[in-house]
Amino acid sequence: MISQSLDDGMTEISWLDPLIILAKHKRLLFFIPCVFSVAVALYSLTLPNIYTATTKILPPQQSQSAAAGMLAQLSGLAGFAGAAGIKNPNDLYVAMLTSRTVADNIIHRFNLKEVLEQKYQSDARNLLAKKTRISAGKDGVIAIEVDDVDAQRAAEIANAYADELHKLTNVLAVTEASQRRLFFERQLVQAKDNLTRAEASAKQALQQGGVLQVEGQGRAMIEAAARLRGEITVKEVQIGAMQAFATELNPQLVAAREEIEAMRRALAKMEGVRATDVRQNISRSEGQGIGNLGLLRDIKYYETIYELLAKQYEVAKIDEAKNASVIQVLDAAIEPERKSKPWRSLMVAIAAIVSGIFAVFLVFIIESFKKAKQDPAQATRLSKLRHYLLRL
Repeated sequence: MISQSLDDGMTEISWLDPLIILAKHKRLLFFIPCVFSVAVALYSLTLPNIYTATTKILPPQQSQSAAAGMLAQLSGLAGFAGAAGIKNPNDLYVAMLTSRTVADNIIHRFNLKEVLEQKYQSDARNLLAKKTRISAGKDGVIAIEVDDVDAQRAAEIANAYADELHKLTNVLAVTEASQRRLFFERQLVQAKDNLTRAEASAKQALQQGGVLQVEGQGRAMIEAAARLRGEITVKEVQIGAMQAFATELNPQLVAAREEIEAMRRALAKMEGVRATDVRQNISRSEGQGIGNLGLLRDIKYYETIYELLAKQYEVAKIDEAKNASVIQVLDAAIEPERKSKPWRSLMVAIAAIVSGIFAVFLVFIIESFKKAKQDPAQATRLSKLRHYLLRL
């Protein structure tokens, strides 16, 4: 019974020892947090108020169904429109917003080199990147947040990002429709040049000795063969475009290849069965030679290519214009009424908590050193530690 009571008394005293130490150094525990809190509070007052403006935009969405239907009516390019969509358009537009081109335009627009007091463009660009946060949410909305000491300028810069994105999408072929438009535009220019050269050759032949007149069945045969050759060429262009995004086992690519093989067999049969008779009839009637016959065939061939590519180019332009109008600003940035940072109260509270914990550890360390000095063995160790620390 007596031993149990002694154990209970020692336990009670051991729990009180830390409280006694804290009470003994209560002034130090109060002084250190107060000093740190006041210092942080004074420092926070020197920091300028930062205002955050936010712009939310809806990135362009791929509208492939309408384009696929129109292309199917014109040239059977529905597969091209349906399979070339961008997998993650939000990441693409975020990359455009964070590009150097957009940053330089905004720096020039708001004269940020002088505002940020930067001598070099790269330094101003880095500071702008630190003040800007661009993120794409799971809901498909892109948020642009801009921090600035001037609330009005923060809102203007955030809205300027949306303007620069709109300008950049009008220049770059970032959508599927834009890529198709650019592709067919290049092919159309080449087809036009070929047609111009064929017409110039025919005009030159006419000036030199006249052009052979092909009438009736022979003329129809030549035009049909030339048109079929033109359709085969356009189909080859389609297959080349599809190979950029489709695998070898893609059903639409396989169907296109089967279709072009059938067209080639039909052309070979047409040219093999009838071409000889046509050339013999022309030689007997006029004797102008087969050269003039090629002029008619080339003109019809390039006319067919130009006609088909022109239709596809117009469809791509319409689809691109439709996609470009989809860029919308969901929430335009407005001048923020309240600062977003610094959080002065939070800074002072954190400083008080951290310094208070530091003061508690410091008090216990002081008490430990005092007890160590009272113990001869510990005092010897402390003396050695002090000696080695001060030794050079």
